[in-house]
Amino acid sequence: QVNLVESGGGLVQAGGSLRLSCAASGRVSSINAMGWYRQPPGKQRELVATIISGGSTNYADSVKGRFTISRDNAKNTVYLQMNSLKPEDTAVYYCRIVTGTGGIYWGRGAQVTISS
Repeated sequence: QVNLVESGGGLVQAGGSLRLSCAASGRVSSINAMGWYRQPPGKQRELVATIISGGSTNYADSVKGRFTISRDNAKNTVYLQMNSLKPEDTAVYYCRIVTGTGGIYWGRGAQVTISS
């Protein structure tokens, strides 16, 4: 089985930065895609950013220019650098991976809270 562990969440002031990490462990031979989703209070989970094995990325319009997704294939880790944070970025952030065999796995979530 595959385990995903998010880290790097916390409380920061508006305009600040955070870097989320998500490390996959267990029965992972390859990862085709990695991504971050978030669920703001009282809202549905939404896509934040994804990166595929070839390096292509995509971002939600709300985070373009502020967030950067990257990955370290050797470590089976995906990162989300979040800059210029806004109160509306407050959410639980979830890591998601798609393995080379088509398996989909989710992390447990990391709380990110941005104060004004």
